Amino acid sequence: MKMKSVILILLSILFLGDVSWCQSPGPGADRLDLYLPVLKGRRVGIFANHTSRLSNGTHVVDTLRGLGIEIRAIFGPEHGFRGTADAGAKVGNYVDEQTGIPVISLYGSKRRPSAEDLKDIDVLIFDIQDVGTRFYTYISSLQEFMESAFIHGRPLLILDRPNPNGHYVDGPVLERAFASFIGMQPVPVVYGMTIGEYARMLVGEAWLSEPAMKSLRERSSGGSEPMKVIPCDRYTHKSIYKLPVAPSPNLPDMSSIYWYPSTCFFEGTVLSEGRGTKTPFQVFGHPSLPSILYAFTPVAMPGAANPKLKDQLCYGWNLADAPESIRKKVDGRLQLSYLFEAYRLFPEKEKFFILPKSGDAKASFFNKLAGNETLMRQMQQGMSETEIRKSWEPGLMAFRAVRKKYLLYP
Repeated sequence: MKMKSVILILLSILFLGDVSWCQSPGPGADRLDLYLPVLKGRRVGIFANHTSRLSNGTHVVDTLRGLGIEIRAIFGPEHGFRGTADAGAKVGNYVDEQTGIPVISLYGSKRRPSAEDLKDIDVLIFDIQDVGTRFYTYISSLQEFMESAFIHGRPLLILDRPNPNGHYVDGPVLERAFASFIGMQPVPVVYGMTIGEYARMLVGEAWLSEPAMKSLRERSSGGSEPMKVIPCDRYTHKSIYKLPVAPSPNLPDMSSIYWYPSTCFFEGTVLSEGRGTKTPFQVFGHPSLPSILYAFTPVAMPGAANPKLKDQLCYGWNLADAPESIRKKVDGRLQLSYLFEAYRLFPEKEKFFILPKSGDAKASFFNKLAGNETLMRQMQQGMSETEIRKSWEPGLMAFRAVRKKYLLYP
């Protein structure tokens, strides 16, 4: 009980400012009055990319520099600081041409700032637009950044942003044995939390490493504030938030963002998930599927230099539609009927899931996406979607109870 009390007291200081509600949510980056005083006269390191913008369209880095804040380093996630790299592409360190600021890549072999990276930095900022899906790697980057900030004793500001998929919670909860950078914690595929809320949960549930938690407790008991969440303005979990900037090359519009939690599972199969088309994650298929289905051909393009089934005529489905109708279709649940139908129609079912060279299905990418080996096995056994969903309920109920403790918005 004593430990829980300490954590609850700690969480009470992690949320800064009041939140007001109406229909047009804005990011925490807009609320300069809440965080600019913390940065004055201090050397800043910021985890950011091309989505790190204020509502007026200016990049947070440019805004802060214009206000006299000294930014010593930019840390970049998957797709790089400018957001142009292919998914999974390793991006090295470089100097940003537009600002002259060193950019340190935290995607690849190095996933958190080192002591050397932080030696000339007094305070850290995290400001990235997430899409609310467990296997989208920005929440893993958040966790690694928090670890480094706490272990090395640097105060951390998290500029919160609305979650475009924050209106529902669904999917299998990740099992620890399947943890990876595309899913590090026991949360469902769609977890219905903003970056700021998720950070509070990592702290409150003590899901960070023991060295990070120990440092956090010591600094909090000493009267300092190791982390502050700068809240979104006018946001609720029912808000419709249309991202002003595409978060990554293969999520080009709101339809792709709404479909992504459901159709990203195709990345773990031999089917194209639509990379190499103008509507990734909205079209999917394979040359072996019936030719009466929707036809498309993946080709090389920016953000998808070598897409799966490149230059091959594929047959499958096209879900591209108005974002409003897509949101209504996915409201409250993943849409897995297309995955199940693709498996049913695929002629060589033993080849449907991509397996590692070892042949070990447990280590397959599909199972990393699902967060377990159960979903693959359930599909292979021919279980219905209703039966599969029922198997998720105990985990979802437990997660919702945890999630509720850390919500900042109605």
